[in-house]
Amino acid sequence: MPHMPASSALARFRVVDLTQVRAGPTACRQLADWGADVIQVQMPEHMRGDDTLGGQEGSDYQYTHRNKRSITLNLKEPEGISVLKRLIAGADVVVENFRPDVKFRLGIDYETLAVDNPGLVYASISGFGQTGPLATRPGFDQIAQGMGGLMSVTGMVEQGPMRVGIPIADLCAGIFAAQGILVALLERAASGKGQWLHTSLLESMVYMMDFQTSRWLIDGEVAAQAGNFHPTSIPTGVYKARDGYMNIAVFGSKIWERFCDILGAPQWVGDERYKDKRGRSINRDALNAEINRLLAAQDRDYWIERLNAGGVACGHINTMAEVFEEPQIQHLAMVKEVVSTHLGAQRLVGQPVQLERTPSSIVRAAPRRGEHTEEILAELGWGADDLARMKSTGVY
Repeated sequence: MPHMPASSALARFRVVDLTQVRAGPTACRQLADWGADVIQVQMPEHMRGDDTLGGQEGSDYQYTHRNKRSITLNLKEPEGISVLKRLIAGADVVVENFRPDVKFRLGIDYETLAVDNPGLVYASISGFGQTGPLATRPGFDQIAQGMGGLMSVTGMVEQGPMRVGIPIADLCAGIFAAQGILVALLERAASGKGQWLHTSLLESMVYMMDFQTSRWLIDGEVAAQAGNFHPTSIPTGVYKARDGYMNIAVFGSKIWERFCDILGAPQWVGDERYKDKRGRSINRDALNAEINRLLAAQDRDYWIERLNAGGVACGHINTMAEVFEEPQIQHLAMVKEVVSTHLGAQRLVGQPVQLERTPSSIVRAAPRRGEHTEEILAELGWGADDLARMKSTGVY
């Protein structure tokens, strides 16, 4: 089946996806969800390693590779490389996450490919960057979380570093790569020229540290773990009502005054320990204990309704099952349905950005390895005899 755009927004672009695992496939999923013709290039079945997310029929793989087509090519064979170059010659974008030296060894680096396709946008994702002392070191999400500083500020006070519960370095690197690709395509519309762009798990993680980086670079403060509480805005964090935990965020003096009134503690506004931001920071533990004591008188829903009505942000702390029971999440229609030829009906989370005129959708479930090989090769001009020969000789 030919390309089925998930949106008209990027339907005119073809993307060759040479990536594995998560960061690169995430970047390509972003483009596929907005309509690009993403062709996932995988190793033939007999050559494959552990390059999938929990197996090709697993939920992780199905989520990450929706809206793509799949072709298999043996890149250890010269003809496999030739086929790949022919595919790339007519493409707009290539995304790869090989070790930095591999693309040069295979002759599929940007400079080589740009000779035949000067408009090519070539995106590289690595663990630590394309050059430098760690460029050849293997990259992994949790390693980047640690080296980028995230684990040093995550977790309970004095209980040691803690990883975040999602592969945030992988995901951010993929999303930033997709953003870079879109920027390069916009620039190409003016200059007519492609370019090489690259990011890494480490760069993405450092960037995502956001205000924690400026606390160090500008103020000279080394951020410490603050557990479930905001490091600078107090009181903001996890609190316990009678029937369980909830998040409360109190930003600014006016909101602080409202918060005190709703909790029935207006005296805190004038209390020397709590009346300003500095005092609340110094006396954080005592204040949190008093807040929990008052919250224990009622259930979460009671407090969430009253606090939000008073302009104090708060909300439930949901399990994944509870997330999709939230009326607001149901209203936002974040869950999309698609039917897999191989696995039947599926429910997947769609894009979190809504374009009113050119929305994203999920029109194709994740493909099986090489499902579209012959279809795509035929689009490139190979006939039935060529395909039979190439298959028999192990090109795909």
